[in-house]
Amino acid sequence: MRRPVAKSVASGPPHATLRRVTSPVHPPRPAPSPFRHHWALERSLVFLNHGSFGACPRPILAFQQQLRKQMEASPVQFLWRHYEARLQPVRVALAGFVGAKARDLVFVTNATTAVNAVVRSWQLRRGDEILTTNLDYNACRNVLTECARAAGARVVVAQVPFPLSGPEAVVAAVLGAVTRRTRYAMIDHVTSGSGLVLPIAGIVRELAARGIETLVDGAHAPGMVALKLPRLGAAWYCGNLHKWVCAPKGCAFLWAREDHQQALQPAVISHGNNTPRAGFSSFQDRFDWAGTFDPSAWLCVGEAIRWLGSLLPGAWPAVRRHNHALACDARRVLSAALEVAAPCPASMLGSMATLPLPARFQHLRGAARLAPEQQRLHDKYRIEVPFVSIGALRCLRVSAHLHNTLDDFAFLGAALKGM
Repeated sequence: MRRPVAKSVASGPPHATLRRVTSPVHPPRPAPSPFRHHWALERSLVFLNHGSFGACPRPILAFQQQLRKQMEASPVQFLWRHYEARLQPVRVALAGFVGAKARDLVFVTNATTAVNAVVRSWQLRRGDEILTTNLDYNACRNVLTECARAAGARVVVAQVPFPLSGPEAVVAAVLGAVTRRTRYAMIDHVTSGSGLVLPIAGIVRELAARGIETLVDGAHAPGMVALKLPRLGAAWYCGNLHKWVCAPKGCAFLWAREDHQQALQPAVISHGNNTPRAGFSSFQDRFDWAGTFDPSAWLCVGEAIRWLGSLLPGAWPAVRRHNHALACDARRVLSAALEVAAPCPASMLGSMATLPLPARFQHLRGAARLAPEQQRLHDKYRIEVPFVSIGALRCLRVSAHLHNTLDDFAFLGAALKGM
């Protein structure tokens, strides 16, 4: 159900007298972050969309290139004889980073691949219900829809309000959609378009008390929030490593609670189903090798965790605090520039912030893949930032990482005021 635009945010009194503020055609370009040179981003690009595909730093790209040279110099040696010996230390490093046991983790190419593996392994029956929310990721919703259709089951969508007053509104919406037929739930840890950090531990706990197992889509969470996966109580958890951890593209993980590993099959079934390896679980046997591919992105994970954590005193906790504080400050600057209210408490932000657009933007919709304003900002100002729709409400989402400064977001605000 499409919700009307919230008057207090996008069309209320603050905008009744909204005037277009005169600004230079090209406001002064922001000075770069002191960390910016570590990234291979175009010099002229103001990159405020780290949340979509991430951005890999130069040292990690150089590390990956060395791995690729070794692979091409002796492919059989690299991919056959030494593959497990290279992969296992990386898995151990990842396990330490997410607070899990290495034997409960496998690598996948992206979080959507992991969701496919989990949902397509569910033994759904006719009449079963799968619970998700209106803030989920479209690709993952499609997996639920197709698997439910094939089994005669049903997808139930909990309507989480946006804007919202706090995390309790999320919990109430999710639990309000539970019925006696609900068997599984897929809940985001950090929502993609709306940029909210959901109270995932509490949601999982309440669902488990009702006999419902939860798959947590943590696509944005690794590197953005601290993780201790077993403590969440979920049955499955997946996350991308090419986003906030800044590993190369095509790098993610799937964690499964031990009691749910045996029934779990990868999206691509290969040799591992009948080729056990000493020292590895059957879960890892099935997922570690789907067929010939370039594993260099996976093999960079340990180095990405080490390198990015070395950039600030205080290591990864300091990186997360820096990015969170920058996202909150960016939202404050943009809220003032656009004269819109923040749609959620700052405590629900990680390294992204989504803001409703002013009333004058609300009805400017196009059929193109990218919003016309998004394309114009890129072409005229060299700003990369996504426009998203949450129900009927058009919004702007910004991402904050070490390669950004607050001036980047002020530059965006000035450009938007001139549009």
